[in-house]
Amino acid sequence: MNAPKLPPTDLPHLSDPVPPGVTHPKTIKSFVRRAGRTTTGQTKALQDLGPRFILGYQKQVLDFPSTFGREAPTVLEIGFGMGEATAHIAGVLPDTNFLCCEVHEPGVGALLKRIGEQELTNIRILAHDAVEVIDHMLPPGCLDGVHIFFPDPWHKTKHNKRRLVQPVLVAKLAACLKPGGYLHCATDWEPYAQQMLQVLGAEPLLKNASTNPEGWADKPEYRPLTKFEKRGLRLGHGVWDVVFRRV
Repeated sequence: MNAPKLPPTDLPHLSDPVPPGVTHPKTIKSFVRRAGRTTTGQTKALQDLGPRFILGYQKQVLDFPSTFGREAPTVLEIGFGMGEATAHIAGVLPDTNFLCCEVHEPGVGALLKRIGEQELTNIRILAHDAVEVIDHMLPPGCLDGVHIFFPDPWHKTKHNKRRLVQPVLVAKLAACLKPGGYLHCATDWEPYAQQMLQVLGAEPLLKNASTNPEGWADKPEYRPLTKFEKRGLRLGHGVWDVVFRRV
């Protein structure tokens, strides 16, 4: 049986059709198509914790101190899946704020459940298209970091244009970073990793933080190995981290 949905006043409808004019509609549609069923635990977390941790999308600049209740470095995460890595990172970096965008309702519920179980206070969620959040809610030079972990690789060549990491988005993210701030991408699909390296390397506001001649970064200690990633590594699949800093 489907878990009951929250009324619109409590939570944005994450599976609503993408409105006309969205900058990357195919990216958003790719998430929406995966709309699954929320579990009882996820629904309870949405109801109990959603009002505190889910922010409403609005076309005005977000006030970080007011939003998080403190002054602290702030990292944007785009697409957190089921929130396993997000919750872990927030736990090991309690002095950092995490603004997390995800349109998949079960994933939002799963992260909220982890927030409750781990008593995390440094996460806020925007259940909205990250591109619109960047365009309308984030001013230049406001972020200390950006995380994009395991975005949809869109394996087929004809679908590569739907990939999230594209020059236009990277330019927007670079503008939002403070000098010295970082953009960290990770993928288990080597052709996408190569594209990430190429796109980030072509952005004049960014510089590769790695000294590796091939350009890859060592996995930062804060990023955990998820269950999915561990399974892939056991099967011999590679994982590539790409870290660039704002000049």
